[in-house]
Amino acid sequence: MNKKGQDILDFVSSLTDLWRLLNEREREFLRTNASIFHYRKNQIIYREGDEPEHLMCLLEGKIKVFKEGVGGRSQIIRMIKPIQYLGYRAYFAREKYLTEAAAFEPSTICLVPMVIVEEILQHNFLLCQYFIHQLSVDLGIAEERTVNLTQKHVRGRLAESLVSLIDSYGLEEDSTINIYLAREDLANLSNMTTSNAIRTLSTFVSEKIITLDGKKIKVIDENRLRKISRLG
Repeated sequence: MNKKGQDILDFVSSLTDLWRLLNEREREFLRTNASIFHYRKNQIIYREGDEPEHLMCLLEGKIKVFKEGVGGRSQIIRMIKPIQYLGYRAYFAREKYLTEAAAFEPSTICLVPMVIVEEILQHNFLLCQYFIHQLSVDLGIAEERTVNLTQKHVRGRLAESLVSLIDSYGLEEDSTINIYLAREDLANLSNMTTSNAIRTLSTFVSEKIITLDGKKIKVIDENRLRKISRLG
């Protein structure tokens, strides 16, 4: 389902990080060409091998960016939270998508054709700096994550994933992480088997670091969880 008009106008003014870098003509150009799309839970947003065509900004919901590995096992590369961008790296690299993205829950996304973004970039140095900064930050996160997922022990990897979810989505009033992942998704995020994820979660429960209620994970001792993540 595609909607244009007031929904976009209402949203686009909240994009302060990018919006403030545009002049009024550029803002109107963006408004005119932006679209809003709604995705069902588990619906694919783009697939590996697709041509990148849009700058995407998540408005509501949660998105997982993942890659299918050997034997059909998925590796979740990162989780996207509202008012984060995705989909532009492959376009700037002039290559097809190397990953896939899917709605982790019902999600709403603003899409702007990358050709429109590129046209604005030709005349807006500040916007160029913005994307250089974003790509540099993403590269740094990817490099650190690569080292952590290959060198940390199972406990450290799972703790790191839980801390990352806390930092991205926050805690509810009762200290439950504000995202409910299946054990398989948590394992795919932590670069481990589902059985290892289940065993490690059970260990964290016995150590009174977390409690479990189905997919809900309540954090009892956040400081200790962060320490395990840090020490690996």
